[in-house]
Amino acid sequence: MELSAYLAGHYEPQLQYRSFLPTPVNHGWVISDPHVLQQLGQADRALGELNAFAQLVPDIGFFISMYVAKEATQSSRIEGTQTNIEDAFKDLDDLLPEARNDWGEVQNYIRAINFAIESLERLPLSNRLLRETHAILLEGVRGETKRPGEFRISQNWIGVSLKNAAFVPPHHDHVPDLMSDLESFLHSEEVIVPPLIKIAIAHYQFETIHPFLDGNGRLGRLMISLYLASEGLLSKPALYLSDYFERNKTAYVDHMMAVRQGHHMREWLIFFLYGVEETARASAEAFKRILVLKEQVEREVLPRFTHRRQENAQTLVRQLYARPVIDIKSATALLETTTNTATFLIDDLVAHGVLKEITGQRRNRLFLFENYVKLFSERPE
Repeated sequence: MELSAYLAGHYEPQLQYRSFLPTPVNHGWVISDPHVLQQLGQADRALGELNAFAQLVPDIGFFISMYVAKEATQSSRIEGTQTNIEDAFKDLDDLLPEARNDWGEVQNYIRAINFAIESLERLPLSNRLLRETHAILLEGVRGETKRPGEFRISQNWIGVSLKNAAFVPPHHDHVPDLMSDLESFLHSEEVIVPPLIKIAIAHYQFETIHPFLDGNGRLGRLMISLYLASEGLLSKPALYLSDYFERNKTAYVDHMMAVRQGHHMREWLIFFLYGVEETARASAEAFKRILVLKEQVEREVLPRFTHRRQENAQTLVRQLYARPVIDIKSATALLETTTNTATFLIDDLVAHGVLKEITGQRRNRLFLFENYVKLFSERPE
């Protein structure tokens, strides 16, 4: 089917409301629009460059944890939470009581991402994997009573009420068949569609089906990264689109609604592909800046430590790339040393400008690898 002939679906009358039934997506797609193809080429190139660069970065696993934390905070922020990337690395006791619910949702998202990425080694990207990941996402937080890990068996909606909803997804009776169709589309060898086009369509379709009572937005955005990993488009999970969607939240929502209301899939694809290109280039630039910072610390800071303290200093700094917030207790455990030794080491890293104390307290102090965290907070130009 030619992209310009795509019809998104239709509204079904229900009792006192109408729900939107999307058309299945597991069929042939002919993409000939020059603007879509041009943007696809640019996105493919940017993604390929990021993938090549990521394979050259030493100890990349340490840096990936920061990308995961950024994705968790940005994706959750779209849903209204306020946790930032710095807070994501703090312990529960280090947070104000009013911030702990949001923090819990972000921690669940981090666990869900890690679980899903690891699970791809034994499971395909499937409805089973999405349900298992969803169960982790909602465990013990807001939404824990809304059938974690199970497709909905009642109507949901987006908005203040069902009667005054901005969007009402399909009736729950349609969810199993629609999700089966979506799963088949992702894996079909007969439907030959460029991977980035396929996941753009799949993300739209997932959000339109809204198969769970809660957590659809977060899981649908995570599905993008899982697909890129499962298809081998990225050797490391270093690209997440939630920051792009959060910065362009109004356009993100408007584009998806425009598909449902006016069949404007072309415009959605261009918006999505531009996000892939922008995010891939920003991620590659962040890696370059990480390597510059790493080289600077190794050249200007680590040589200042005596030979006897060198191993501890290197171990601690290396860990900071994976977890940039640290306290004396965790440093002591990491280094398997005394409290005094860990304290002196952290104090020296503060003096050398690597760490910054962020509590202003004399006890239970927390220290931040501020220059490193800033690299993940910068917005694309």
